Amino acid sequence: MPEPEEHAERPVPAPEKDAAVREETAAALGADGSVPAAAPHPWTRQVSLGDSFTEGIGDPSEGGGHRGWADRVAEVLAESQPDFAYANLAVRGRLLDQIRDEQVASALELRPDLITLCAGGNDVIRPGGDPDVIAARLDAVVAILATSGATILLFTGPDIGSTPVLGSVRGRVAVFNEHIRGIAARHDAVVGDLWNLHELKDKSMWDADRLHFSPLGHQTIAAMALDALQVPHRLSPETVEPVPATSWREARADDIRWAREHFVPWVVRRLRHESSGDGVLPKRPTPAPMFGGSMPMGSHEGEVGKR
Repeated sequence: MPEPEEHAERPVPAPEKDAAVREETAAALGADGSVPAAAPHPWTRQVSLGDSFTEGIGDPSEGGGHRGWADRVAEVLAESQPDFAYANLAVRGRLLDQIRDEQVASALELRPDLITLCAGGNDVIRPGGDPDVIAARLDAVVAILATSGATILLFTGPDIGSTPVLGSVRGRVAVFNEHIRGIAARHDAVVGDLWNLHELKDKSMWDADRLHFSPLGHQTIAAMALDALQVPHRLSPETVEPVPATSWREARADDIRWAREHFVPWVVRRLRHESSGDGVLPKRPTPAPMFGGSMPMGSHEGEVGKR
């Protein structure tokens, strides 16, 4: 890992600076309280680390590959920073130790002033996943990233209590989330709170596999992340239509289809020690502009072997 360096104070404030940030936010708004097309912020380089959540699985892009909440956040941030650049090192299926070994050093070499990290969720939901042990390893990763002086955005896990099968590990996720809040406090990081983002309880927020978020879910998460960073924005997910009522029999048939098409293959990969990310490369390995200029290859182009 690179040696710690001295850097300027991070742009996103500690709690004692909240009042000043509120004043800046108010100044960025129009006289009627409206949000301008491009609200000012202090960042010029975002680097995102993690697994399928940050890669954007469930939110296909028009040109192939995946978009996701991190891309959507970068798009908003780029509107008011002409020299804004964004890299995304996340790869689906990655466990915490893989993210540490494969992504952290690369992220620091890119010298970001905004780092997003969501890691450990795949470890927690695995059989025997110990949230206390996993959180201790996450704390060490965040400590390394904090040497960059960048603003760090962490995420709690979503409330999966209503999800078939995975709902059984809800307690573990809740314990892990408390650790994440403590880690954020120790390292002056910002928390994107998926657990309390109650819109995610709607079925329309989830992909058909019930493991990843839909485009609407990613859009909702991007808006929450920008709120956590105190960046005014105009992201507003479309109105969610009520899900039609289904009978008990229809709901169980749907659960059986889901288990056959998505859950069983996931379990088989775990038993074979395989990952959906085997042979997949980061979709944006180097910082590049969001609009115009040369764009890095998407995750669909960086894959080696199978999808």
